[in-house]
Amino acid sequence: MTKPVAIAIQTFKTPPQRVYDAILEPAMIARFMFGPLLREEEILHIRNAPRVGGDFSFKVRRGDQELDHVGRYLELIPPRRIAFTWAVVPQPDSATVSIDITPTADGCSLRLMHEMPPEYADFVDRARGSWEKMLVVLATLL
Repeated sequence: MTKPVAIAIQTFKTPPQRVYDAILEPAMIARFMFGPLLREEEILHIRNAPRVGGDFSFKVRRGDQELDHVGRYLELIPPRRIAFTWAVVPQPDSATVSIDITPTADGCSLRLMHEMPPEYADFVDRARGSWEKMLVVLATLL
């Protein structure tokens, strides 16, 4: 059975290295992936160890619920590719997110692919929409 995949694409008017760095920087993660520019939530912590094998934990409170987004880095190829596992505790990190950044005449293009376990097939459109929203915020910030 093939795994469901959500794909989000965004263009940036900034060099690939700047986009790559922003995706890994805790202060930027707190602005484009979580918090008031996206939704009503309180950021509890953004912990990040951006190296192959390094892990991350992005914990937020939405209403009465605490969500800890966790994973570990699989690939880091500056300024072209970032790949990591992705899960929300207590789920296992069985999803994989890969980000490919390609230079363009005006800056760069980013293609994000979120590959999920088969049981998350109904979540593809929601995941795509969430990633697209985050990438629009990132483009605005840069």
